[in-house]
Order: sequence, then structure tokens, then C-alpha cells
Amino acid sequence: MRHPQPGIFALGTASHAYLEFDASDLHLRADLVRAIASMREPRTTMGGVNLVVGFRPELWREVAPDDAPTGAEGFNADLVGSDGFVMPATQHDAVLWLSGSAYDVIFDVSRTAIAELAGTASVAEETSSWPYRHDRDLTGFIDGTENPTLIHAPELAVMGEDDAGAGGTLLLLQKWAHDANAWEALSEADQERTIGRAKLDSVELEDKPPDSHVASTDQDRFGKIFRRNMPYGTVTDHGTMFVGFSAEQKPLAEMLMSMAGLGGGGTRDALTRYTQPLTGAYYFVPSTESLRRLSPGVEA
Repeated sequence: MRHPQPGIFALGTASHAYLEFDASDLHLRADLVRAIASMREPRTTMGGVNLVVGFRPELWREVAPDDAPTGAEGFNADLVGSDGFVMPATQHDAVLWLSGSAYDVIFDVSRTAIAELAGTASVAEETSSWPYRHDRDLTGFIDGTENPTLIHAPELAVMGEDDAGAGGTLLLLQKWAHDANAWEALSEADQERTIGRAKLDSVELEDKPPDSHVASTDQDRFGKIFRRNMPYGTVTDHGTMFVGFSAEQKPLAEMLMSMAGLGGGGTRDALTRYTQPLTGAYYFVPSTESLRRLSPGVEA
């Protein structure tokens, strides 16, 4: 049986870093996959750091064709909504997501990882994140209300034993910048109508507008995903890192299309009037056994 990378489900961590890499040369892309796979050794967990690694789906398929999800592909083209709203495609070759109890440890392990990949790949995108008021995002609303419990999350987010890519999952990673001034200028009632939930307790509004965020991303309609969103940034420049896992790419892709106004009534998610996507990438996150199989000198 193949198992998902445990860091996916390691809740309660106080500091996060997302490092996206591009291979230094096309001929080094397979070397990059193997180098990152070898990081799954004990040295990467020193200080209580969880490490989750993922790869551009097409790149993983090149290196491990017998262990790749069917049909999965990178975020290779901008998603343009019905009114010209754009979700940019910023696909890279690999991602390292590090999480732990404190930023000093994340900082040190991140620098070590970057040094180990020097000559093979360079950092194309780097973001640091942290929790806000326990479980809220920077809009002040609870994030991940519909998240499945840790008991049910693996069966919803992880590919089954009979599936190509067994034990793996697909990650959608996006960085969304908030227009805090515009958002905070809204009344609480208008904020609730935009989200589709009550701000205090996250109860879904019975009369939520059809373009509310909850209606636009209805998981009963598109399929369940497992989210590990985190706030990022500084006092003057901040937003949300969307970190969504699914056993299939379709629910993630269809949610994005709905948010952009490309499904149903053709109206985009009201929340996108106050937050702007800056990045967008899909990564295949292989099972621990699949990574070990590619690690030099390690048997699966």
C-alpha cells in the first residue's frame, strides 16, 4: 500500500514556506526530481519540520511514467474569465512546502534545501506564511469551514491503490493578494454577502447571493477537496496562499472556472473583486514510496 506524504495532514503548524523551483536546464529536470526525492531522508525533519514536495505533472510523468496520474497537467495557460478577469499561469517545475513550529527552523531548513539544489534548479517563487487568529484568513472569516476531518480527508484527497499515481494527490497552489482597504470599507453585512457565510461563526447564509464565494465554490457541486490555506505577507502587502489538494484535477479546475465566471450564470465570484490572483500552478505530490523509489540507494 502506498501512503501520502504526511506533511499534507500535519495541522497546527505555526510557520510555513513555499519554494517553487525551475530546473536550471531542460536536461537537468530529471536530476531535479531525483534530488528533491532524496530530501525525504531524516535530515529534512530535524527541528520538527514537515516537508511536502510536488512536481509539474508533465515532469513527473517523464521521470515516472508508470506512476503518474492520467491526464493531469500543469497550470499552463492563463484562465481568462467572462469579463476579462485573469488567473495567471505561473507553473514551475517543483515545489517544496515546509511547515513547522517556528520560522527560524523553517528559515534554516529552506536555506539548506536551496543550497542542496544549487546547480540543478533555482528558486522561481518564494512565499512565507503564518496562521491568523487560529483559523481565520485576512478577511476575518474562518477559512476551510467545509474541510473534511483528518479521518476522511485522505480518502477524498488521495488517489486510491487502483489509480495511477496511487498514494499521491494533486495540489493547486495560488497566491492571492488582498485589497484590504476596499474590503474593510464594506459593512460586515456586505462582507457576509460576498463570502456567503456569517463572519462570527461561519454559518452559511440561507439567502446567500449566487455570486458569493460559497456559491461559486460549492463542493457539493464540484467535489470535495482538502484545503491548507494560509495567510502570507506583511502589514502593507498581504493575502492568502490557496493550498488545495484533490485526488482528481477536475474539482480544482472547475472551481477556478466558476470563480472566473465561466460556469453557470457567467458571473464571477464576488470575492475576486477584493482579492487578485498573482500565481497559479498545479503539482503532483507523489506517495512516500514513489519518492523513495527515486532516491539514490534507497529501496521502496
